[in-house]
Amino acid sequence: MPKDIHNATLVERIHSHEDLAFFRVKYNDHDVPDFEPGQFATLGLPDTSPPDPDKPVRPGRGPKLIRRAYSIASPATQKDTLEFYIVRVEDGQLTPSLWDIEPGQTLFMNEKIGGHFTLPSPTLEDGSPDPRRTFVMVGTGTGLAPFRSMYLTHRGTASGGRWDKFILFDGCRLARDLGYHDELTQLAEEDDSFVYLPTVTREPDDSDWPGLRGRVNTLLEPDKFQELTGTPLSPDACNVFLCGNPQMIDQVEADLSDRGFVTHDRKHPDGNLHFERYW
Repeated sequence: MPKDIHNATLVERIHSHEDLAFFRVKYNDHDVPDFEPGQFATLGLPDTSPPDPDKPVRPGRGPKLIRRAYSIASPATQKDTLEFYIVRVEDGQLTPSLWDIEPGQTLFMNEKIGGHFTLPSPTLEDGSPDPRRTFVMVGTGTGLAPFRSMYLTHRGTASGGRWDKFILFDGCRLARDLGYHDELTQLAEEDDSFVYLPTVTREPDDSDWPGLRGRVNTLLEPDKFQELTGTPLSPDACNVFLCGNPQMIDQVEADLSDRGFVTHDRKHPDGNLHFERYW
């Protein structure tokens, strides 16, 4: 393995709980390159699994690098570090090693930031302004990360910028899994254009959780959405973004397609339903 493959350093790892953490990583030789909020970077560490006795090791070759792509949670305006929102997978190939390294230790971080799960242009294909300025973000688990990046990058410019209202649904099994809950709750109190709606599906009935319960797709039903947000979920007024559990995405895509939303793709560049599947 090339000597310079570890081109980045773990600056900080903050645990939300033992299996959920925020990783802040910096490049060793330069600042964070320009990127669009919603994109991802690839992290990597050497494979620590026992070598396969049936596969000879080539002379001069080190262990294989295990790489995984993670959505960036930090704003594009932050140039010293990238932040990642990661859940530890017990039998995963990479996350146990990410939990083992300490701040100050090095790792691999791809120099090229990529991905197409980004905010749409403020103008349509014909050059006219896009009237769909209510942005509805639906994330489950760590699928919240790209939406945090989008909001933090563009907040404060909503009146003349990317949205009139930014509505964020944050779905998790348990309240303890809502890693950014306190921060996002505070931001929603400070910004009238930002609506934060966390919901849990398996929180014990006798817990002190005061918020919403149920799967995020049930909160997108017309009457419930109107009740929670004060605005209709209309294809004429909204762009919807989905990130997280593929089953959630399939369900919501089917439901919203029946209600007039069009999936954004090459054939439909003005489509107002955007998604990125996790795991």
